[in-house]
Amino acid sequence: MQYQSKAAIRPLVAALVFALASTAAVQAQDAKPAEAKPADAAVTNQLDPNAPDKDAKLLDKYQAVRVEDGKYFDKDGAPTYHITNDGKKFDWYAYSGYRRYHAECHVCHGPDAMGSTYAPALKDSLKRISYEEFIGIIAGGKQDVSAAGTNVMPAFGDNKNVMCYADDLYTYLKARASGAMPRVRPTDKEEKPEAAKKAEKECLGG
Repeated sequence: MQYQSKAAIRPLVAALVFALASTAAVQAQDAKPAEAKPADAAVTNQLDPNAPDKDAKLLDKYQAVRVEDGKYFDKDGAPTYHITNDGKKFDWYAYSGYRRYHAECHVCHGPDAMGSTYAPALKDSLKRISYEEFIGIIAGGKQDVSAAGTNVMPAFGDNKNVMCYADDLYTYLKARASGAMPRVRPTDKEEKPEAAKKAEKECLGG
């Protein structure tokens, strides 16, 4: 039996590989691409950690019905948020609440009020408690005892960095609870009201 040298075989192998690749390319060009199906919005939102989890009942309940000196109130007379420009522009108090929350509260309660292994998600807590209860808890603290153990929230009544901005925190957390504010840093905001500047100065003692 007669064998050909490797040098003689290499050009034949190369030609064969090229022919197979060309055939595959032609078949790929002739193949009709499948029509893209529209994305399922619900599935997309589940995959997006920044997508708002909107609660229609709370959005209605927390809707601003009046404004006084740049501060918004809901139908129950409690401070609330006012978000415009397709969810991109926030009232001053919701914006300030975001900043104060991430300066004072997120270490225990998690970024964006999402909770942690040792403190609850305040975006969920605000769905159940009133404005008066919220102020009472941050001022006087809270202790929860269960079979799993005891969780203690310290009192912040003497902490001006918290109490002077209690309404701001409440407004921000309401926006998170209803889903009006997603997990994003506010980029656009209303101007700081003169009433807010005055109240801040008086509270901080400046």
